[in-house]
Amino acid sequence: MISVKDRENIRRAYFIEQKSIREIAKELGHSRKTVRKAIEAAEPGQYTLGEKRDAPVLGAHKERIDQLLAENTKLPRKQRYTTHKIFEQVQAAGYTGSESGVRTYIAQKRAEKRRPQVFIPLEFDPGADAQVDWGEAVADIAGKRTKVHLFVMRLNYSRRVFVMAYPAERQEAFFDGHVRAFHHLVGVPKRLTYDNLASAVQKVLQGHTRREQERFVIFRSHYLFESHFCTPGEGHEKGGVEHEVGFARRNFLVPIPDVASFNELNAHLLAACLKDDVRQVDRQEVTIGQAWEMEKPFLLPLPGYDFDCCTIKPVSLVPYSLVEFETNRYSIPTDNVFPKLVLKAYPFQVKILHGTQTLAEHPRCYGHKQDIFDPLHYLPLLEQRPGAFEHAKPIRRWRKEWPPVYEQLLARLKADNVSNGAIREFVQILKLRQDYPAECIEQAVTQALQLGCIHADGVRLCLHQLMNPAVSSPTLDLSRQPQLLAIGNQPLDLQRYEQLLGRPTP
Repeated sequence: MISVKDRENIRRAYFIEQKSIREIAKELGHSRKTVRKAIEAAEPGQYTLGEKRDAPVLGAHKERIDQLLAENTKLPRKQRYTTHKIFEQVQAAGYTGSESGVRTYIAQKRAEKRRPQVFIPLEFDPGADAQVDWGEAVADIAGKRTKVHLFVMRLNYSRRVFVMAYPAERQEAFFDGHVRAFHHLVGVPKRLTYDNLASAVQKVLQGHTRREQERFVIFRSHYLFESHFCTPGEGHEKGGVEHEVGFARRNFLVPIPDVASFNELNAHLLAACLKDDVRQVDRQEVTIGQAWEMEKPFLLPLPGYDFDCCTIKPVSLVPYSLVEFETNRYSIPTDNVFPKLVLKAYPFQVKILHGTQTLAEHPRCYGHKQDIFDPLHYLPLLEQRPGAFEHAKPIRRWRKEWPPVYEQLLARLKADNVSNGAIREFVQILKLRQDYPAECIEQAVTQALQLGCIHADGVRLCLHQLMNPAVSSPTLDLSRQPQLLAIGNQPLDLQRYEQLLGRPTP
């Protein structure tokens, strides 16, 4: 095929310079057939194969490949022949060519059957609809590369988005994400669209009918929104939020955040969501933030109080003053134990209750068979059994982190008292952590060591002085009343005492 420039030269020579086809072919070095085609049209024709090319190595195996592709349509989706598996099948049957040849043929066959997807443009009313989805990303949290689960809610009218990261896609995280999103949007959308996720759907029935999770129904009743679930396998029905998951991952989490905790990561994500309000979506006349301001009055109002986003489970006390939840165990105070308790599991926290009384709170652990101790819970029991102090697991863990002055104080106590009285005294000092900040206790212990007050009462005194510093009285200014300056400085007259006793003065 000649270039468009050569085609132009041929046409100029023929039509402008009036040269013959023979002259043009000789001068420009093209065949007469090529010259005739250039004269016929200025635009080059599309290249087409005159005859179908043979694939001598693969040709004998194409029929078998076609059979396997047809069989694929009848197999379970997750157990179909992959391209590599088909290559292995035809290779076993005598195929000697490369795997890329098989891949190319399969791609051509699939392209012949594939129809381009088309969709209907949609338009939503303010406050009427929003979409919810989960996504995955990674972040460096406390120095460790961690997979996080992104809860994403997107308003369909204004396109305002809320993104929050959780350690897992549990139902309590699902509810918590909603509550925080509603506060971010300052209202509740009238309808929310979901996949058929287990947090909301117990079973998919015929058509759009669903058997919903009971607690999801309670949650929905609290906020009074309607729910809509996509047709299974038709994720495009909530394509807006699926696009937003990818947008958030590419724009809010690149570069990969390096943070100390989930709290810091979620503060970063919230700031990114707020910053996104200034973005103007293609073919929209206003920014996302401006559209949201117009949409806000149409949202349902927030209820008077938030839904309690937790999983509630009855738990029993084990002999080590622990309760178990999802293979992990959490401590409760040894001086306030009951056989039957209730555990509330929130996305980042667990609470252990007896009736309405909260006995303990812990950061939630998503590990496996971990013991989560609060060492303060075991101090009352250690005061009774000081001999267990050196081997108490909660204390051994705590000692790796507590300030060096604690060890100095313990060593001084042991030097002054070799019996268990030193441990009891030290435990009494540790119990001050229940009522005072750790920094103040550390300062009080340091001061007690400096003053030689090596006992619990000495630390309490130092702590009291730190928490209640003495206020110096202001000096009274008597410059305008000089007659009062002598008061309190005059010499003592002892005869006054004699007068008070009723004795005559000499």
